[in-house]
Amino acid sequence: MNDLVLSLFRLGFLVLIWLLVLSVVGSMRRDLAIGSRARTGKPSARALKKNPELAEPEPAARKAATSLQILEGPLAGRIIQLQGQPLLFGRAQDATIVLEDDYASGRHARLFPQGSRWFIEDLGSTNGTFVGDSQLSRAQAVEPGQRIRIGKTVLELKA
Repeated sequence: MNDLVLSLFRLGFLVLIWLLVLSVVGSMRRDLAIGSRARTGKPSARALKKNPELAEPEPAARKAATSLQILEGPLAGRIIQLQGQPLLFGRAQDATIVLEDDYASGRHARLFPQGSRWFIEDLGSTNGTFVGDSQLSRAQAVEPGQRIRIGKTVLELKA
């Protein structure tokens, strides 16, 4: 009887270890956004349904952003000219802007144009993306002068 109980405890312990390993691997895969989550194009029809603000035309009085300035973080002082292409932020080497920041995920966020407006979208990062003091829960329009925080990095669109 003691051998049977000991064998069951060993088997249970082995199952717990495998569950831990699988949860760590799953967490790493989500952090790296492997597969379909690695989007950098225009918003999908489903995203437009959830967030109709993405499809709104730009009012004529609003000035379009032309550059992105990095205010704080390891890349502070850099200015990136916006050329109408999406920007991918994260620690992954294939990101457009590679952030050497322990609080940034592999594929953390993307900044993309829609008409003459720019939108920021969190890509399921661990620590979140902030516009001002508000954490993003969906893609959000960013106006020139608004601050975006990704980990310790603070960015600002300039007109």
